[in-house]
Amino acid sequence: MEKRMSFSRNCLSILLVFTGLILIGIGGLTAGRAQSAPSASTAGAPAVEKKYFQEPIVAYAPKSYVCFKTRSPLNVDGKLNESAWKSAAWTDYFVDIEGESKPRPRFKTRAKMLWDEGYLYIGAELDEPEVWATLTERDSVIYEDNDFEVFIDPDGDTHNYYDLEVNALNTVWDVLLLMPYRDNNKPAVTAWDIRGLKTAVSVNGTLNKPGDKDKGWSVEIAMPWDVLKECAPNQVTPSAGDLWRVNFSRVEHPIQVKDGKYVKRTDAKGQPLLEDNWVWSPQGVINMHYPEQWGTVQFSGMAVGGPKEALKARPEEKGRWGLRILYYCQKTFFLNNGAYADDAVALECDALTVPGFKWPPVIKMVGNYWNAVLESNDGKIKLYIDQDGRITK
Repeated sequence: MEKRMSFSRNCLSILLVFTGLILIGIGGLTAGRAQSAPSASTAGAPAVEKKYFQEPIVAYAPKSYVCFKTRSPLNVDGKLNESAWKSAAWTDYFVDIEGESKPRPRFKTRAKMLWDEGYLYIGAELDEPEVWATLTERDSVIYEDNDFEVFIDPDGDTHNYYDLEVNALNTVWDVLLLMPYRDNNKPAVTAWDIRGLKTAVSVNGTLNKPGDKDKGWSVEIAMPWDVLKECAPNQVTPSAGDLWRVNFSRVEHPIQVKDGKYVKRTDAKGQPLLEDNWVWSPQGVINMHYPEQWGTVQFSGMAVGGPKEALKARPEEKGRWGLRILYYCQKTFFLNNGAYADDAVALECDALTVPGFKWPPVIKMVGNYWNAVLESNDGKIKLYIDQDGRITK
């Protein structure tokens, strides 16, 4: 189940390297962590190249979306033609998973959201001149086909999150992740199912029929709160104003027609070419399992089609990203030293400036395990992070 953690397009975990400095930004949050030069343990010995944990290559700027309520339950048929859907705003068009610096996706993708007392509704529109799919069994590895994917972290702590994938045959794969793969190589609960899930696909063209040109396909999803609230704060349905972390992804394989059927294009060795990964909120790394990069969805108590609603301020967000940088530094330190550090200087993140917070955080070691606490300047906010990267208040 470990998915698309390719290093083929981005081998280093450096956000921005320029004249020997690594710069990290979130608005006013910047740092200059000096990149250590290669060293040798003895004179004449070969230089030791420093290893880096893979970090996002984009500045921290998650997309945001206000999810309004629908006045009545939706008929899930994949067409997105009900009045509530017509009133709901689209997300921005998807971009490459690594961000705007990469080529623009060949085909457009966008999504929208609604909710009511029973379900979270998600609709997506995928332009596609050749709609195809092969997998028909639930919980198949759906991204082996072209697909649309939903990732949801209800409490934003980067642990205990959901992954749902749908192909053009309306075959689904739903998975519960206890934590990202970077913190545990077997975090996926594949036997978990979204009980009461509703999905539907509508193809604007012909499915699996080479020789004609399709316009694309749309997918409609209704995810019941009875299941989604399992990992939500206090295990309850969201209230107006609540914020959840969400991202959407689209996998697009290069294909060709062979013997009258669509097949994946291959390289000189017969291996399938790398797929494209297009997302709503850029990950900055070819890996969807960096939940800290996902977008922010704010649930509105107002019906769709009414007044606009402003996004809530999140004063702790800069502090959360500061702790995430600390986590990346600890990962890099461990790669090079086989242990973690209790000193921000040793981690090369002591020069970080986190507006509104007292930097550096207090790092505590228990054996070879670590955790840290970061406090706001006014003492009203305390944020905690543990060795597995989980951030809580």
